[in-house]
Amino acid sequence: MGNIFTNLFKGLFGKKVRTVKFELNKFLSFLIRIKLQFLLQEMRILMVGLDAAGKTTILYKLKLGEIVTTIPTIGFNVETVEYKNISFTVWDVGGQDKIRPLWRHYFQNTQGLIFVVDSNDRERVGEAREELMRMLAEDELRDAVLLVFANKQDLPNAMNAAEVTDKLGLHTLRNRNWYIQATCATSGDGLYEGLDWLSNQLKNRS
Repeated sequence: MGNIFTNLFKGLFGKKVRTVKFELNKFLSFLIRIKLQFLLQEMRILMVGLDAAGKTTILYKLKLGEIVTTIPTIGFNVETVEYKNISFTVWDVGGQDKIRPLWRHYFQNTQGLIFVVDSNDRERVGEAREELMRMLAEDELRDAVLLVFANKQDLPNAMNAAEVTDKLGLHTLRNRNWYIQATCATSGDGLYEGLDWLSNQLKNRS
């Protein structure tokens, strides 16, 4: 007899109970998202570098956690990357020489600059230095912190972080918070260590 009433109750109310539970879960998820939005600090990041340095691969490794097939970026990619208590809006701008004069259009309100270097490209590291120094001289970037990703560390001929530091002349920078991180975009090695540094910089300013 007990089973009959149990089955009858489930038949009458089971679907409604499941629906209420589903709606409650949706509402709780919504509240969590709202709370996270208020807790997250926002940081506008501009990621630049010469063409083929690995910028887009880095962006989508951070965003999706996977490697994506990329083609040379002719405009820009923009994604929001949430990490710890920071919501990073990352602008990945194409690095081909004809596009570089357009970089300045993205400088406004930039809090952090990620400069990506192909550590294996010894022939163009001087060119990378020129572009970096040209940007850092811009008034709109005077307060931006600088994170350098010495990328492609998995390649056998890659310069290490100390060598890239020397080639870029980072030690000559004055009144600029900077940090260099050895990375491999395809494996993700070093990427989150760089974000850790950026998030700490933002905390120190708030």
